[in-house]
Amino acid sequence: MNRNADNIGERIDTALENIEEANKSKLEGVFRNINFNSEVNLGQTKDRNARLKHLLEDFSAKTLDLRPSKIGNADIIGNTYMYLISKFASDAGKKGGEFYTPDGVAMLLAKLVQPKKGNRICDPTCGSGSLLIRAAAEIGGQDYSLYGQESNGSTWALARMNMFLHERDQARLEWGDTLRNPRLIEDDTLMKFDIVIANPPFSLDKWGADEAGADKFKRFHRGTPPKSRGDYAFITHMIEAAVEGTGKVGVIVPHGVLFRGAGEGKIRKSLVEENCFEAVIGLPPNLFFGTGIPAAILIFNKAKDHEDVLFIDASREFEQGKNQNNLREQDIQKIFDAYAAFETVEKYAYRATNTEIEENDFNLNIPRYVDTFEEEEEIDVGAEQKKIEGIEAALAAVQGEMAGYLKELRIK
Repeated sequence: MNRNADNIGERIDTALENIEEANKSKLEGVFRNINFNSEVNLGQTKDRNARLKHLLEDFSAKTLDLRPSKIGNADIIGNTYMYLISKFASDAGKKGGEFYTPDGVAMLLAKLVQPKKGNRICDPTCGSGSLLIRAAAEIGGQDYSLYGQESNGSTWALARMNMFLHERDQARLEWGDTLRNPRLIEDDTLMKFDIVIANPPFSLDKWGADEAGADKFKRFHRGTPPKSRGDYAFITHMIEAAVEGTGKVGVIVPHGVLFRGAGEGKIRKSLVEENCFEAVIGLPPNLFFGTGIPAAILIFNKAKDHEDVLFIDASREFEQGKNQNNLREQDIQKIFDAYAAFETVEKYAYRATNTEIEENDFNLNIPRYVDTFEEEEEIDVGAEQKKIEGIEAALAAVQGEMAGYLKELRIK
């Protein structure tokens, strides 16, 4: 009825304010940066009203063909919201990777860390909250607690709304820089979690290396990561935030983390020697928004009762898309089954001892451990030469025939 009103943008803003006020403990601050009456973002009054009218009409339809993501038993509204976030992330290119982890990758990581009832689960770079929701769906019910931190205010608002619509109302999501200013604190130290998962920004520049030496939480005791690459800063934060003796960490990283030297090599060596490094899983290329580079998942386990690391090369099995590749359910299941079995599988997985890794100078590059070389079929050179001679003879005959036709037609 009000979609034809002259002040439609103002009416939508008022409705959002009322929703926030009615759900203050869950949504306070979520809509503060949203303005549907903005001339800068939505155009002058006539154009703005037309856009907003069409938007309302599109969403007033009884049936929306939005192919919602599979998020456990979450309702259609939450699924639709997640689908819209994924579409927005896809259209946003490189920026999209900063707030949304692709569906298949999120499903895989949630399965690998095997969350259980009663767990405290944290994502210190939570983006729009998709990883946390996936982990919760693995458990089912409500017997767990979710925590996250996000540095971008708009993305933090997306995450709060995502939790609200998926009925994860008790999730505690903090707004702030996890490395410079961790907000999930308990008794003046880092809060500890049973499960820590994240898809941090790849090789973040200017992450706070200059301040790392004075870190009051002593997160960088293994060494300070390079100023221009914050990958190990996030990794070490996550490990320090995991419960001693039982905590598990799953993190998505660029492949450089596996083999780069200098300060990163020193940290990697320490993590292997501490015997919490459990698995390295190579993913297919072009899974992530805005970048075609392949990535890997690292699993750290503080309850590890052996001295081996499992390497999995899952880079060759995926569904190829037009703009982006996808992990299928069978791909995810195969990776999980290999991880659960924790045994060598020819050309797919290799169980390496810490001694073997030390012999490789603590280089974790997957091809050093998983041999995927396929022997080429032996070629019968004599038979191939006879085929070539036959082709050449046939070609000579055709050329002779063609020359005869051209002569008859008096064409030079």
